[in-house]
Amino acid sequence: MKKLSVIIVLLLSVLFVKGQIVNPTSWTFDSKQNGNEVELIFKASIEDGWHLYDTYLPEGGPIATAFVFDDSTKFEFIGDIQKNPEPVKVFDETFQMNVGYFSHEATLTQKIKLLTDNEIEIKGYVLFMSCNDETCTPPNETEFSFTFNKGKTSGETGLSPTSNEEITTSSTSGSASGQTIWLFILISALAGLAAILTPCVFPMIPMTVSFFMRGSENRSKAIRTGFFFGFSIVLIFTLLGALFSFGIFGPNVGSILSTHWIPNILFFILFLVFAISFFGAFEIVLPSSLVNKTDSQADKGGLIGAFFMALTTVIVSFSCTGPFIGALIIQAVQDGGMRPLIGMFFFGLAFATPFTLLAIFPSALSKLPKSGGWLNAIKVVFAFILLAFGLKFVSNIDQVYGLGILSREIYLAIWIVVFSILGMYFLGKIKFSHDSDLPYVSVGRLFLSIATFTFVIYLFTGLLGNPLSSISSLIPPASTNTYLTQNTSSNGVHSSSTEELCGPAKYADKLHLPHGLPGYFDYEQGLACAQEQGKPAFVVFKGHACANCKKMENSVWADPEALQILSEKYVIIGLYTDDRTKLPEDEWTSSEVDGKVKKTMGQKNLDLLISKYGTNTIPYHAIVEPDGTEYTMSVTFDDEEFKTFLEKGI
Repeated sequence: MKKLSVIIVLLLSVLFVKGQIVNPTSWTFDSKQNGNEVELIFKASIEDGWHLYDTYLPEGGPIATAFVFDDSTKFEFIGDIQKNPEPVKVFDETFQMNVGYFSHEATLTQKIKLLTDNEIEIKGYVLFMSCNDETCTPPNETEFSFTFNKGKTSGETGLSPTSNEEITTSSTSGSASGQTIWLFILISALAGLAAILTPCVFPMIPMTVSFFMRGSENRSKAIRTGFFFGFSIVLIFTLLGALFSFGIFGPNVGSILSTHWIPNILFFILFLVFAISFFGAFEIVLPSSLVNKTDSQADKGGLIGAFFMALTTVIVSFSCTGPFIGALIIQAVQDGGMRPLIGMFFFGLAFATPFTLLAIFPSALSKLPKSGGWLNAIKVVFAFILLAFGLKFVSNIDQVYGLGILSREIYLAIWIVVFSILGMYFLGKIKFSHDSDLPYVSVGRLFLSIATFTFVIYLFTGLLGNPLSSISSLIPPASTNTYLTQNTSSNGVHSSSTEELCGPAKYADKLHLPHGLPGYFDYEQGLACAQEQGKPAFVVFKGHACANCKKMENSVWADPEALQILSEKYVIIGLYTDDRTKLPEDEWTSSEVDGKVKKTMGQKNLDLLISKYGTNTIPYHAIVEPDGTEYTMSVTFDDEEFKTFLEKGI
């Protein structure tokens, strides 16, 4: 009986530990065979509130879902992976890129061609990771196996769902913040309306409307022609968006536009040229032959004439609408899916609406404000905005290629200067060549200047350590913390070096802690240093591709009080659970959880997290006092709760 009691206790202990292991994504595998052509079907079931990453993510982002085959020489791949449904595309502020993920369930199908008629077994594993709003699981590996050519006309089912025995890390926030489709539609429409208020477009309204009224005593016909004119404008812009939505420029155009240096430098030059033009240095004019050819077709009248009149309007106005269209398409293409088409549709709809309405109600023309200096003022304001936002493309290059040229501080300094000059322009302190005289400052310009200078002060706080979360997607991420930088001199407490602790940290040549904090990346080395200095150890299990880890470090850790406690009172140990660094053979460990040998840094750290703390989600924090007392916390985005946790150890 005593022996039975012991067994029951052990079983309950195992169940308790297993209950802490999160496994939100499970897999089933199936296949279909038609001759030598086979469909490998991978179906993921995802718990509510969790997300599974797409099979393709830009370089430098989280770890994508991947199918790893033991021997791919037995077959040939046919086409790309088919996804049902298509992954949701969002902009992840942590990684400053667009990522795709699946919710609830996903079916991924890969077609292959078998290279033999003999019986064949195809084996491998799925590498994947799951995240919710707070935590992520490290990359898991689920094995699969398919057997073909057993005399059946359809392939056999491979493995049923298997347990995730070995979890090798990665993670990211399933709730990465990006524009909703409704916000994107609103921005597209507002861009179309803003384009109307430019010197290239606004003066064309009365001329274009008069085109529909001339020589026509039949007002209903003129209205019908006006409607077709508006429809033609929408159609032209929508067709432009369709070129990107339907993959005319290739399936990876979004990733290329967001990460490759060539398109980013071209976009920067484009924005810079348009900004200089808007300042009045020169006019951007399309070839007159193109304009004259479309304009001559418009003289034919009727619906054909209305279409070519619309085409002429689009071409002539390009010198002012180009930046709006370019910025909108760039964002839409990076988000993927049908957004380029949707964005251009609503841009064209908003752009064409004033023309169409005035064609129906021509008497309203007399109520429009006359063209004048106010139009040029709007153009100049757009120039400042283009100058500021064009810098984002240079920042993309700097971050993706790790050049370290355009730091967050330099970026903010440039923005502060640009928007300060804009504020002075609103007050009439700066005047450009095409500006009209400004005898007094209107109430509207006064309030615009106040708003601009308020924004400048907000930007300045970013130089003092404010994370500027409201515009974080537009500026480079913070690499160091100003609080630490300002306190590194006399007391020697805040330093990015580990020399002041217990000697150089292992792997410090490739790993680092946020905000310039000193620390270690090996559990044993860090604990030894904590014992030597009589300090508690602050252990954080994290990942290179863990968005929630970065989010917590950039928001909660960034609190000056928290940083001071961490740097002065603790020895920090950062353990990356997704690092693929191969360990020396004498540092390999045999897992008590699954019995496998852990040969990489990530596998070893993850096995420690599971065996010691009974969980596989990151970020995960533990405080180890010199006497062995431990406190743990999974994740929190509350500053006070985190500081209370830190105070437990001191």
